[in-house]
Amino acid sequence: MFAIEYYIGLILIGIVAGFASGLLGVGGGFLIVPFQYFLLKYIGVSPDLAMLISLGTSLAIIIPTATSGAYKHSQKLDNIIGPGIKLGIFGIFGSLIGGFVAASLSSRVLEVIFGLLLLFIGVRNILSRDKQEKEAIFDFNLISIACTGIFVGFFSGLLGIGGGIFLIVILTTLLGFSMIRAIGTSSVFISLTAVGGTVSYIISGWGVNTFPYSLGYVSIINFILIACFSVPLAQIGAQYAHKLPEKRLKQVFGVVVLYIALKMLGIIP
Repeated sequence: MFAIEYYIGLILIGIVAGFASGLLGVGGGFLIVPFQYFLLKYIGVSPDLAMLISLGTSLAIIIPTATSGAYKHSQKLDNIIGPGIKLGIFGIFGSLIGGFVAASLSSRVLEVIFGLLLLFIGVRNILSRDKQEKEAIFDFNLISIACTGIFVGFFSGLLGIGGGIFLIVILTTLLGFSMIRAIGTSSVFISLTAVGGTVSYIISGWGVNTFPYSLGYVSIINFILIACFSVPLAQIGAQYAHKLPEKRLKQVFGVVVLYIALKMLGIIP
């Protein structure tokens, strides 16, 4: 049904996004969304439909991908499961709301929102000079957990990115987490939050999406091909996350996010 280069493109997305997911604890959605979007437009899908399919399918792929990375992190870190689950419970509700909001917005609006938020996060991480774990500004209690979970969950559903890029900044800046612990906690959080967003895209796209072999705005073909490669690569990425120094992790994280931000904003081709 599709040209061979389409399938090759999906496989490459799975390899790159999976490795990034495990390495950076971000779910991989910040790569899966734009790359799927560009690939779908390449085969002639309209921008608005291409964006919603990219968002919905990205969240579905993030569930097994982030779970794979979280499992690997949990083998080396014993203090990430509890915080990740607590944040994720609230994140599910936020992502449900975000997914339904996204279905009512144009692709260009979503591109700009996506790009601006990534731009801020990318620049911040590149310029950051913090080498050690910072003292927490806020306690990790029910109020901070609920506010963080719902806030990050909303943008997860809105932008189909799992939310790790936002959660890691909050955990390291406001709640006193080290970078590696924030990455591990984020992986657990993303595994749960992506479920809520996926459900909202299935419901909002049911009977509306004309793309073949889809559940709502979730493409089954895209999901299978990308996930088959992203899941094992997430474990490999997680292994490397524990070998690299924290400062280098922040720099890698920032550079990759900055590139995607400029791409989505149309600043670079």
